[in-house]
Amino acid sequence: MTKNPIYNAVAAFIYIALVVLLINLASQVNPSSKTNSYFVGLMMVSLFTLSAAVMGYLFGYNPGKLYFDGKKEEAVKLFLKTVVAFACITLSWFMLYFGGIIA
Repeated sequence: MTKNPIYNAVAAFIYIALVVLLINLASQVNPSSKTNSYFVGLMMVSLFTLSAAVMGYLFGYNPGKLYFDGKKEEAVKLFLKTVVAFACITLSWFMLYFGGIIA
């Protein structure tokens, strides 16, 4: 990704929003059908693994690169700024939801 923590946090949020959208669309395809728990479990573990890889890339690629280039302090700062930016985005959505602004 970038060395801009805001872009990284926004990219993570967009990824999560797309996953939720996909799950909602999939549940509307045939909501009354019986699902095979084996396939649902397979899909969920696969989605978790994919999400861990994507988030690892978004949050850790540039900090890791900086760290191994000997810029340890810059790496830690970038990682923490990205986490704080993502926390602010998440907190904002919680406040909008619990404030009744979005439903």
